Amino acid sequence: MSVYEKYEAVIGLEVHIQLLTSSKAYSNDPAEYGAMPNTLVSAISLGHPGTLPMVNNKVIEYAVKLGLAVGANIREVNSYARKNYFYADLPKGYQITQDTTPICTGGAISIKLDSGEEKEIKITRIHMEEDAGKSIHDIDPFHTLVDLNRAGVPLLEMVSEPDIRSADEAYKYLTEVRKLVRYLSICDGNMEEGSMRCDANVSVRLKGESKFGRKVEVKNMNSIRNVQRAIEFEIKRQIEAVEEGIEISQDTRSFDASNGTTFLLRSKEMANDYRYFPEPDLPPVVVTQDYVQGIKIVLPDLPNVLLKRYQHSLGLSEYDSLILTESRELAEYFNVLIKHCSNYKASANWLLGPVKSYLNENGLNITQFAISPERLAHLIDLVDQGKVSFSVAAQQLFPKMVVDPSSTPLQLAESLNLLQDSSSENLMEFVIAAVDKYPEKVAEYKSGKVGLIGLFMGEVMKQSKGKADPKLANKLTKDYLDSL
Repeated sequence: MSVYEKYEAVIGLEVHIQLLTSSKAYSNDPAEYGAMPNTLVSAISLGHPGTLPMVNNKVIEYAVKLGLAVGANIREVNSYARKNYFYADLPKGYQITQDTTPICTGGAISIKLDSGEEKEIKITRIHMEEDAGKSIHDIDPFHTLVDLNRAGVPLLEMVSEPDIRSADEAYKYLTEVRKLVRYLSICDGNMEEGSMRCDANVSVRLKGESKFGRKVEVKNMNSIRNVQRAIEFEIKRQIEAVEEGIEISQDTRSFDASNGTTFLLRSKEMANDYRYFPEPDLPPVVVTQDYVQGIKIVLPDLPNVLLKRYQHSLGLSEYDSLILTESRELAEYFNVLIKHCSNYKASANWLLGPVKSYLNENGLNITQFAISPERLAHLIDLVDQGKVSFSVAAQQLFPKMVVDPSSTPLQLAESLNLLQDSSSENLMEFVIAAVDKYPEKVAEYKSGKVGLIGLFMGEVMKQSKGKADPKLANKLTKDYLDSL
């Protein structure tokens, strides 16, 4: 056993979810990404004396949505707090957040381990707060520049229990969180743009030990992969320190993506360093059961529900189901498609085959796809009815449907003379011609090389210009060869 196998990691993640609201959390300033620096500000976000915050109702709604999605308890009476700290990029000098009354407590997110086992990562709390601005250190060599556009943008902070035991589990958890917030349409989940950020609390202990080790917080990771890399490094660093008898300090560290290491930012603050006290300018918000039920009714089908439905009710494979539920938009397209087409497997194959290839080649997503689910269902039905072959449908009809949205697949097939020939009499002419072309191969087939039927079938399809019904042509070809 290596020294590293003697230990286990104990990891908890704090995920900051930037909400897709039109305005900021406590003012009417626009909450947009990419605007010129310091253009989305007002007297409130600049912290001018005498200004008063106001509650953004969408933040409440989105918090309840996320709480319901993870099975959390929704708090009825929600108070706000001030978190006082030196914020160079938050002019009023404190953050409006929630301290003792988080809007959501409990719940869990399920991940699937490589072993196939399901594991639940429990949620401690979800609370509402505002973001700080952005300090920029790499434009001016002598000064730090401050952009206050992000100051006041609404966030939900979701804190997990220390249930995660590896960097890989952290990766899977964050992937599920990102998928969930995208399904709920409350956050775009783009870590590269900072709209979803993650701080990792990491400690190590000997396997079998119940007491937690001293945790270290790691910040500034701009992708799910970098969270995984940072945790991997931190676990190794801490194990090596413990083995050498070096005491782990409760520090805050940053991650350097260029070399995959963490480095010290500052000694860890304790909760009392933030000097929380009740926010005097905002009254408590009451979230009634009627309000919660109203939101629950309009929640979309969530990915874990769809995954089970696709596998157990529709009979799709786990792989197909996972790909179909990668995004809410793709799942919604599929759900409409199968309302018009009962061949669920063919529907999945079309979406994950020709459609996905077309979208990738053209840099599009499913919301920009020119063929409606109803029209695609008609194309699948043409193949199922034997009127066109799959290859003809995928290679000739499908591209025409993209550029001609007015015609039905059947109209296009007729106008292009692509309808399959299912006449036994007509097909026999192609079969006889194909067999007569390869007399020496007929003898080999008769001697037991039955795989040669593919050669004859290829010739039949070539002579019929792809219009022969493959199933019928295959049967006629086999019967004819066996009769010789």
